[in-house]
Amino acid sequence: MNCRHCATSLQHKFLDLGHAPPSNAYLTDADLNRPEQYFPLQIFVCHNCWLVQTEDYSNADELFNADYAYFSSVSSGWIEHARRYCQMITQRLDLTRESFVIEIASNDGYLLKNFLEGNIPCLGIEPTASTAAAAEALGINVLREFFGEELGRSLSAKQQQADLIIGNNVYAHVPDINDFTRGMKAALKPGGTVNLEFPHLMQLLCCCQFDTVYHEHYSYLSLYTVSRIFAAAGLRVFDVEELPTHGGSLRIYGCHKDDPRIDSPKVSTILEAEEESGMRDLAVYNCFQERANCIKNDLLMFLVEQKRLGKIVVGYGAAAKGNTLLNFAGVKPDLFPLIVDAAPSKQGKFMPGSHIPIHKPEEIDAVRPDFVLILPWNIKDEVREKMAHIRSWGGRFVTAVPELEILP
Repeated sequence: MNCRHCATSLQHKFLDLGHAPPSNAYLTDADLNRPEQYFPLQIFVCHNCWLVQTEDYSNADELFNADYAYFSSVSSGWIEHARRYCQMITQRLDLTRESFVIEIASNDGYLLKNFLEGNIPCLGIEPTASTAAAAEALGINVLREFFGEELGRSLSAKQQQADLIIGNNVYAHVPDINDFTRGMKAALKPGGTVNLEFPHLMQLLCCCQFDTVYHEHYSYLSLYTVSRIFAAAGLRVFDVEELPTHGGSLRIYGCHKDDPRIDSPKVSTILEAEEESGMRDLAVYNCFQERANCIKNDLLMFLVEQKRLGKIVVGYGAAAKGNTLLNFAGVKPDLFPLIVDAAPSKQGKFMPGSHIPIHKPEEIDAVRPDFVLILPWNIKDEVREKMAHIRSWGGRFVTAVPELEILP
């Protein structure tokens, strides 16, 4: 396999999580009696451009299908994050009803509805029918397509270039990152701005966030590598923000290469921090597997010990990262009988691979577990607030990443 960006032969395996089904391929009762697709889940690091990437096995249309179950609006914290962002960027770019905003991977309209309310023209691009329909019900125009250079050129030809192109947690999900970036270049007005948010590879390395690795994430991104990819497409990163979302993310600001805006000093600051943390040193990647193995083993020992003591451990949040963790650890319903989730699209289904049933959050009150393992640890504070009542019967919260911790 060659690097998806620079075509260098990939020689350095970063992490091997065995074989797993796509992490958002939730199962119905009928599916339990059918064969389940598994793919190798391995990631490599390119020693030339330092793009971290999954091995090629699955296609995007196998991962992002009509029944895609991730709806952004389920998380109240994420809704508020989007609202604050829209308010900030509208003021920063002086967006008006004469402007045009495109969001790539617009999901269920969680973000664009803010521009709609502000009378700012917008367009969503979303290939998954389930989430696109939810956005359309809000009155948002949606193109049900995968984004790339061809679509970007088509939008340009139709005079639909954007003052602002937004991509929240989509850049890592595209199999051809060069084509996607050239598409943004084509769809961006002269003087326009690209905003992308993505989990920062530096945080994945520092905090051993291996459970954020899944087939839908083709790439794991640093500012250094993104800057290289942008430059190859005729774009430039001129500003960047560090965000707490998803365990530590970057929001980058991009523009055409010849845009007169001056680079913010924050760009060089983060580039220097990445270099100091060893992100362009293979030694950092070579020791990562053992760290992931230790987290997996600690979780298994905890679940086995609680089982022996007659304690009940259930999960909160049927998140993709939870599927990675549970499948890597080989956890099944005998140790972990159920998971609750607030998303109606997941309730009544089963986790891929582990076949652990997913219930409504109210099921916790019926089961009264001793421990609730928060699988989406990035929203642990939100979950603890929502489910604080479990303490009334002595229930406690647990997280497994970056280390097993019983929370106070």
